[in-house]
Amino acid sequence: MAAQVDVLVVGAGPSGLALGVDLARRGVDALVVERADGLSPGSRGKGLQPRTLEVFHDLGVLDAIRAAGGTYPVGMVWRDGRRVGEYRMFDAPEATEGVPFDEPWMVPQWRTQEILLARLRELGGRVAFRREAVGLAQDGDGVTVYFADGTELRARYAVAADGGRSTVRRALGVGMVGEAVDPFPALVADVRITGLDRDNWHFFPGGEGAGGGEVAGGGEGGDRLMAICPLAGTEDFQLVARFPEGTAVDLSPDAVRDLVAARSHLRREDVNEVRWTSDFRPRAALADRFRAGRVLLVGDAAHVHSPAGGQGLNTGVQDVYNLGWKLGAVLRDGAPASLLDTYEEERRPIAAGVLRLSRSVHRGETRRGGATRQLGLGYRTSSLTEETRGNPGPVRAGDRAPDATVNGLRLFDAFRGPHWTLLTADADVARVYGAGVFLIRPDGYVGWAGETPEGLAEYVGRVGAEGAYRTLG
Repeated sequence: MAAQVDVLVVGAGPSGLALGVDLARRGVDALVVERADGLSPGSRGKGLQPRTLEVFHDLGVLDAIRAAGGTYPVGMVWRDGRRVGEYRMFDAPEATEGVPFDEPWMVPQWRTQEILLARLRELGGRVAFRREAVGLAQDGDGVTVYFADGTELRARYAVAADGGRSTVRRALGVGMVGEAVDPFPALVADVRITGLDRDNWHFFPGGEGAGGGEVAGGGEGGDRLMAICPLAGTEDFQLVARFPEGTAVDLSPDAVRDLVAARSHLRREDVNEVRWTSDFRPRAALADRFRAGRVLLVGDAAHVHSPAGGQGLNTGVQDVYNLGWKLGAVLRDGAPASLLDTYEEERRPIAAGVLRLSRSVHRGETRRGGATRQLGLGYRTSSLTEETRGNPGPVRAGDRAPDATVNGLRLFDAFRGPHWTLLTADADVARVYGAGVFLIRPDGYVGWAGETPEGLAEYVGRVGAEGAYRTLG
């Protein structure tokens, strides 16, 4: 049966929408399907790391993201109705020329999704709501996805972006191994509150007069912690509360008001509106595989994170940034289908490492800071990486390609788009990258580096990048 679309993306969360944007700008015929009536509500993953801001710059949504959010507020610890000390959420970054976005940016997840959806539609991409995938079958030519309404759709490739309880992953029979990060159930809610300033992230470590856990150095506090954070660009606050093990979390508005009154100096009536609630138990899990035939897993369908350190949404965006250009190369540029094997090769070890990091942050063993910004992640050991210099400089093949100004042009502006970029010997390049010639992948990592262009043509032919790069320097 002939394919009706090139790529079917199941799930319209941040990962699915970002992949839709990337594929649309590459001219790939893709459809994003979502079982719900619309985008999911709630602030959920509100922290966008610097590396994700760089991706959003490339995808053409950074200005909207910057306008919709703000910097992280300073934490304020309360006890018995008094402010007892500030709490810095992140270690101070080191601003450099190569890192234009040096600190996380806070945007409610619902707003990030709206921005990505608007960009997708601007590029001519499509999203179909109320399309619940319930099963699939695949062969050597494509994937057939079956929907709850009895219809089906044929695609050359399918991508599971349908969350931690992924229907697609289960239909594939791909296992996911995980563990609880801690035993305490938690509640997250978007609320409107009077009586708290919007300049601070407010922490109530143990409730009024209740004792309990402290806000540990980078950790998530005790089993009665409540935190209320202003959501930049909105009138809302995000409330997160933890409960003793075995507690049945009540998500009703009245229960949220009772909780605020019990654990802070605020009154029930100070909670003007409860706009959205959800419960969760922090866990970490990793899928056994990120690819099964013509189906690939991204985001929470591939890895589930503790919310500590803001890693889950960001890692999902990095997944699709890695996958999007490879699907485009195979489907539009004549690259070998084996290029898609490098998606799991590159992303699964990264996800495993980020899971270890988020667990460590959750338990207070690691501060939020350099590692959580995701700028140091790379692919030095990938089969797509070739470093041919005998004495590499500060930037090696496989590393993130830093920003710089070369002949008056900002590199991040030159990198924007679906192409590869060749940086030839230039004083400005050498100042940031070190001496050499560098071929930058479409996802902003150095694929090949050499002292001269010798050997570059062979690499370009191997990865299917002929005619797909521009030269600077």
